[in-house]
Amino acid sequence: MQLSLNEDQTQVLDFIDSLAKPYATVPMHDVSLALESAELDEALVENGFLDVMAVEELGPVMAALVIEKLARLPFAVEAAASAMVRPLIDPELPRPLCLMEEGKARKPLRFLRPGATVVVVGPSGVKSFTATENMIAPAQEDTLYGYPVAFLTSQPDSMTSHDVDAAEILRAWRVAMAAEAAGLLGAALASTVTYVSERKQFGRPLATFQGMRHRLAEDQVLTNTAYWMAMRAAGTGSQADAAMALHHAQEAAKRVCYDYHQFLGGMGMTLEHPLHLWTYRLKLLTAELGGRGAQGLAAAEALWG
Repeated sequence: MQLSLNEDQTQVLDFIDSLAKPYATVPMHDVSLALESAELDEALVENGFLDVMAVEELGPVMAALVIEKLARLPFAVEAAASAMVRPLIDPELPRPLCLMEEGKARKPLRFLRPGATVVVVGPSGVKSFTATENMIAPAQEDTLYGYPVAFLTSQPDSMTSHDVDAAEILRAWRVAMAAEAAGLLGAALASTVTYVSERKQFGRPLATFQGMRHRLAEDQVLTNTAYWMAMRAAGTGSQADAAMALHHAQEAAKRVCYDYHQFLGGMGMTLEHPLHLWTYRLKLLTAELGGRGAQGLAAAEALWG
């Protein structure tokens, strides 16, 4: 596994940094907890950043890098499903793309809205349909998901069937979520480090206290591991690697979210600091695809049968 970015990967990520720069600042007043930007989404589509997987020289690792990079932004972007999963099903599927496990319609679906494409993955195969307004119920206003979410209240009798392997779509879904979680973990860590480096207590920055430094170092290791496991899974195409990458990301999220809100003290219990934008999203991702327990079982099945 190559541990450094090649020239093409570096250029793509630099272009994204330049494009996303106006959206890197966190608006702190009179905004929804589920921040979105139609302008950012449109720019990403127009510049082809969500289609990099189809480029032979770039492929799935580049798609994972794009997902990870965009997940670091305070604005939620529907990139994971579009960049990693859609190319395997039908590159022309209308966005946003909402992935759903068969028989799990009661769970909140990220980015669900009228006109969205809902992809149902399960034992009966891979199917899709276009969501309409009468199929959707909004989430309660005081529900803190961090993403724009809604609930399906019904499904059409007829769906479009896709001639693809459901197991392969599930693998790509896991890789996409692992990459997204890695970006969220990285952004949450950076936000926390900035705060504890500036916030002083007992006449010195919080980050200089040994106990906090040790825990931050452990959290950094967990975050780095999530990144590298996601990239490895994207590169190998292995079912086991995909399951283990998502398992680690979901396990790490549980640990670091607790740490970061503790480190911020009272500020970590308010919305004055942007940390919640990433940790709330992480908490929702930890429940996807059955949570870390299901990923552990999937990894064991892939490795040992």
